Amino acid sequence: MQKMLSLLSRVLKGPAQKPVTAVRVMVASRNYADFASEATFDIKKCDIHRLEEEPPTQAVLTREEGLQYYRTMQTIRRMELKSDQLYKQKIIRGFCHLYDGQEACCVGLESGINPTDHLITAYRAHGYTYTRGVSVKEILAELTGRRGGCAKGKGGSMHMYAKNFYGGNGIVGAQVPLGAGVALACKFFGKNEICLSLYGDGAANQGQIFETYNMAALWKLPCIFICENNRYGMGTSVERAAASTDYYKRGDYIPGLRVDGMDVLCVREATKFAADHCRSGKGPILMELQTYRYHGHSMSDPGVSYRTREEIQEVRSKSDPITLLKDRMLNNNLSNVEELKEIDVEVRKEIEEAAQFATTDPEPPLEEIANHIYRNDPTFDVRGANLWIKYKSAS
Repeated sequence: MQKMLSLLSRVLKGPAQKPVTAVRVMVASRNYADFASEATFDIKKCDIHRLEEEPPTQAVLTREEGLQYYRTMQTIRRMELKSDQLYKQKIIRGFCHLYDGQEACCVGLESGINPTDHLITAYRAHGYTYTRGVSVKEILAELTGRRGGCAKGKGGSMHMYAKNFYGGNGIVGAQVPLGAGVALACKFFGKNEICLSLYGDGAANQGQIFETYNMAALWKLPCIFICENNRYGMGTSVERAAASTDYYKRGDYIPGLRVDGMDVLCVREATKFAADHCRSGKGPILMELQTYRYHGHSMSDPGVSYRTREEIQEVRSKSDPITLLKDRMLNNNLSNVEELKEIDVEVRKEIEEAAQFATTDPEPPLEEIANHIYRNDPTFDVRGANLWIKYKSAS
């Protein structure tokens, strides 16, 4: 009887192990080999002004693009959260305006233009600095005022630069006419290039912006004027600050688009449309990106005195740009949870290593304070705080 039970037990155990192995192989195969190469998505229709055509209401997303957008937006999000932490530790000082919540804007815009195109923005510039090619290490080192920063530790949060990226500008609205000047250079030199000139809803009532619209329209400059409408100019809602909140119509005689700025695909397709408009010689175009910032206006603003925590949480839960992209990819077999978690781990590691560099790299020495005033000039003397202090300026 005991032998029969033992034999029966072995018979029962034997075949039970094989399906488990087969299932594991099948799962592994599905994880890494059976993803779709691309998927098509319906996207929100843009509101248009003085346009006969409009951006498409469908967008194709390849698996490679999806992974790239996800990694880039996660990197910007984590970089900004690390900046928040370093600021509260008093390692980052001075002005600091964070970009978390608005990641779909900078990633969507960059994916709709060429690296040779130009971009200038306001002081909420960390995301654009990254999408224009500056590393996290250089950005965080600039925020902490270190020698390895992208502006050698002299620019800080509001003044970062890269090839074909002109900042980061601290004066409200002042970058818009500068952007038109860059667009004029593109036209003057006969290059098939455009300039993106960005500003916020808080700057949208500036007189210099309307003067720039006029010149750009007269000269048919290849310039996309982009209003990042995050609903609050510092602590003032757009409804309290503007008689008309249709910022995409503010150019009057200039065509305009209003775009869902929380959807990276919406922003990408609208940017491609606007870029084609400019390159075809039709002159400037306006884009209003409807977006939202999670932090306050700057690190000195808690962000909840003029809006409720419930409002912020509702946007996070219903419209978060990273969550929207993630859900699309998972629901359409472009990736899986494990792969995206791996990206999250890699991003966190990159941010921590960059933060380590940004807190240990030396500060620039005092004798370099006057360097880089001009790009290619011979060394010359610069007066210090009084007549008896002089510094050498090298390019």
